[in-house]
Amino acid sequence: MNLPDAEQLLDGAAAAGIHRLAIPTPFLVGRVNCYLIKDDPLTLVDTGPNSGTSLDTLEQALGEHGVRLEDLERVVLTHQHMDHVGLMHIIGRRSGAEVAAYAPLREWLADYSAQATADDQFAQAVMRRHGVPEDLSIVLGAMSAAFRAYGSQAEVTRALEPGDVLEFRDRRLEVLHRPGHSPSDTVFWDAERAMLLAGDHLLGHISSNPLIARPLGGGSPDDRPRPLLDYIASMQATRAMPIGLTLPGHGDPVGDHAGLIDERMRMTERRAAKILKLLQDAGEPLGAHQLAVQMWGNVAVSQAFLTLSEVLGHLDVLSTRGAVVEEYDGERSRFRVA
Repeated sequence: MNLPDAEQLLDGAAAAGIHRLAIPTPFLVGRVNCYLIKDDPLTLVDTGPNSGTSLDTLEQALGEHGVRLEDLERVVLTHQHMDHVGLMHIIGRRSGAEVAAYAPLREWLADYSAQATADDQFAQAVMRRHGVPEDLSIVLGAMSAAFRAYGSQAEVTRALEPGDVLEFRDRRLEVLHRPGHSPSDTVFWDAERAMLLAGDHLLGHISSNPLIARPLGGGSPDDRPRPLLDYIASMQATRAMPIGLTLPGHGDPVGDHAGLIDERMRMTERRAAKILKLLQDAGEPLGAHQLAVQMWGNVAVSQAFLTLSEVLGHLDVLSTRGAVVEEYDGERSRFRVA
């Protein structure tokens, strides 16, 4: 059986009134997909980052569909990352649109600067505990702060809970919480059309990194979240759904969500096995950053938090199976084979 290509899938979405708007970002992931839903209310899903280039591109893309920014009546946010929410403040001010987002995200977006600072402090504490050198964690914190302007505060006027439904004239979107890539990951399910607006929960061309993030209600680095475990559970829940078309936050649409999730699960198993072998070969406890350097070399320095999140996620998988044990001396954590 031949699966439809990306253009055919996008044509199918457009026929259902959903149009992809690919907006540039300054990040390695490239363009972010926003989606215009031409229905009543006229709705935009995600916004792009807070930059003049992104705003110009968004307005031009809307204009190609006969829509002005001021015409928008609802904006729906899939999660908290700045490439998805950064223009919300400008769009909200110019359009007066309803802003719908996962309920715990309301407070986070309302005080974006302070929340982002707290997130960076949390990340630096996690890095130090798991062996990232102090000077490197400080540099990475400064780089993160420099990018913070691509986000912005926003007022969420409609707080969404899992199971809520967004009503339109011609469709209904069920709200589903799918944490893992971020604590606030939310997907929107059109059961009638078997179509999922997935944000970054499921991406076809790259894996959705389950980044370690401070819980939206606050939390201690000594009791960090286990995002890969959350993400595995979220993927399993999504795999069981009868989805015909997945519209992701980056890249092309996905026509075979089950096959893609199965491959993501196999990749998780391969990486966990590799990390376990590194610990077995070492014959002594190792820090997560040490393991990241062994796996990725200099990339584990330039992308220390990303690679650390990857390693810790797979160590969490191994830990739940009783294969590894974390040892903490009050300053540093190391992991050994059980």
